[in-house]
Amino acid sequence: MNLRPSSVEISAEVIEDLRARLLRTRWPAEYEDVGWGLGTDLGYLKGLVDEWATRFNWYAVQDRLNAFGQVEVTIDGQRIHAFHQPSPRPDAIPLLLVHGWPGSVIEFIDCIAPLSNPEAHGARHAPAFHVVAPSIPGYGFSGPTREEGWSPRRISRAFDDLMYGLGYPRYAGAGGDWGANILTDLARSDRRGSLTALHVTMPTGLPPAPGEVETLTEFEQASLDHWQHALATGRVEHVAVNSHRPHTYAVAMNDSPAGLLAWLVDMCRSFTVYEGDVESALSREQLLANATIYWATGTIASAMRLYVEHARQKAAEPNPPFVTVPTSVSIFPQDIRRWPRSWAERCLTITDWEVLPAGGHFGSWEQPALFVDAVRRAFN
Repeated sequence: MNLRPSSVEISAEVIEDLRARLLRTRWPAEYEDVGWGLGTDLGYLKGLVDEWATRFNWYAVQDRLNAFGQVEVTIDGQRIHAFHQPSPRPDAIPLLLVHGWPGSVIEFIDCIAPLSNPEAHGARHAPAFHVVAPSIPGYGFSGPTREEGWSPRRISRAFDDLMYGLGYPRYAGAGGDWGANILTDLARSDRRGSLTALHVTMPTGLPPAPGEVETLTEFEQASLDHWQHALATGRVEHVAVNSHRPHTYAVAMNDSPAGLLAWLVDMCRSFTVYEGDVESALSREQLLANATIYWATGTIASAMRLYVEHARQKAAEPNPPFVTVPTSVSIFPQDIRRWPRSWAERCLTITDWEVLPAGGHFGSWEQPALFVDAVRRAFN
């Protein structure tokens, strides 16, 4: 395996072109005082676009990312980029962190250092980790993909090869959204028996069969009601779009950064605060940094296509095997989808289950301290 040192380098030409496009945005006509009622609030978006074009400093973000070690490698014909931050501790646990949609590897920007070097972050007795945080093939610095077939199964195998190539034949894994899906798939396939333990924030699950008696807690019932409301109001419409007609939308978003930002911000708001101020969960800098990664790497289309590949994999394997790898679960209370524990236990070997005090879909990005503590508890 030809592992190569890497870094994040977005050219000045790309940033200047982005700013020029933003300043030429052709805005649609809008209703007065509609707010977020029909999707992204155009008044809010106009202010965010202006900040992206005139004040946002991508290079400050890039410098933060380049403070971490990085590698890139070609696996199964696809270039894969990963942050690799070994711990100074000899007892450190290798840890594979996998991000989700519509985020990117930037979800872990505030978690890598405290996980790899807890002593330097006020946690002297906490476990330490050799952190590996790749971009999913087709996302950000590992994209775009240019051939069909990059399903969660193929991605999980590529990440297993990456960990093996880095010298970690046995390791733990943590993630939410696609990260949870990909790592769960890796646990199911048990290709090398590499994955020793799993921590997820959005577990898979199966509802009870007809006639089964099940008692849900008040929080679990409210969580299911929340999900049904999200389905009814189009908050997760991206699943249908991305699974069936991603290219129709992706062309527009790949050409218009304002359109890309509108799509990403609407989902970020829906997945975190649901209603209310998105900036109570994610700052403007966080929103714009994530959008810049998608824009500069041209990966919105290939990221959306993962849903197509996932649908094909599910059709080919409608009843995947039970996961025997020990699995710890942390539920962020504002996440858009929160299955009950009893549902997850039909799929996973649950060793620990907790509901955290704050945070939404992007737990590691919104509440890095809570996420770091949860990972430490899971693998201590």
